Amino acid sequence: MKTRITTAIVAAALFLPIVFYGGFPVVLLSYLLATIGLYELLKMRKLNNFSISGLLSFLLLWVILLPSQYENILAEIHYSKMEISIAIILLLLTYTVITKNRYTFDDAAFSVLAVVYVGIGFYFFVETRQAGLVYIFYSLFMIWATDSGAYFIGKSMGKTKLWPDISPNKTVEGSIGGIICAMIIAALFVFFTNIHVTLWWLLGTTIILSAFGQLGDLVESAFKRHFNVKDSGKILPGHGGILDRFDSLLFVWPLLHFFHII
Repeated sequence: MKTRITTAIVAAALFLPIVFYGGFPVVLLSYLLATIGLYELLKMRKLNNFSISGLLSFLLLWVILLPSQYENILAEIHYSKMEISIAIILLLLTYTVITKNRYTFDDAAFSVLAVVYVGIGFYFFVETRQAGLVYIFYSLFMIWATDSGAYFIGKSMGKTKLWPDISPNKTVEGSIGGIICAMIIAALFVFFTNIHVTLWWLLGTTIILSAFGQLGDLVESAFKRHFNVKDSGKILPGHGGILDRFDSLLFVWPLLHFFHII
């Protein structure tokens, strides 16, 4: 527990000032976190991060992560993000032939989906911060409330297993409790911050966001169970890897835009 608390304090001391400052440092932070996250996923699959396929995967990630205000950089070479992404995917498929299927179609498919999973989530982290600091803090506090509510209510009242094959400790009662706690946070943000969303719309979408945040956690649990690993990585002592900490937010940040909260 002492290790977890120390890591949380150090991580917050590094993460929060950058988020407060915004701008280009947030872009750099997104690139760093996403790169580590993809490294963790490829390592789970036992793919070589430092091979040609690994480098192509990271290149695809970095293209996807490019924020909208910097896309004019690509205009200088007369190519769009989509065009460059397609070219890299074709190169990954070509690599399966070059290696005579030592790097298989399944490996290429995993690499591309891993890039999309990590890349889209952290791309919208930057877009969310650019929309306003209040939206980042709403997402953070909403997920923290969901996790804490699910844990404590599940521990005290939980009887019905939510998804025992994936995460045996989670319960339906805890899940509902997490959503209720998230809704309380949403109401507080409407009344005490400048978030530009009506109460009923934010409460309704918070139910969905909280549920999808829990699904994000379950997706990460499913990855780890499938690949028989305890944590996605070891970079955060007591907490695991980057994906262990951001799994819920990787689902929530894109949905903030999808549901027009931003």
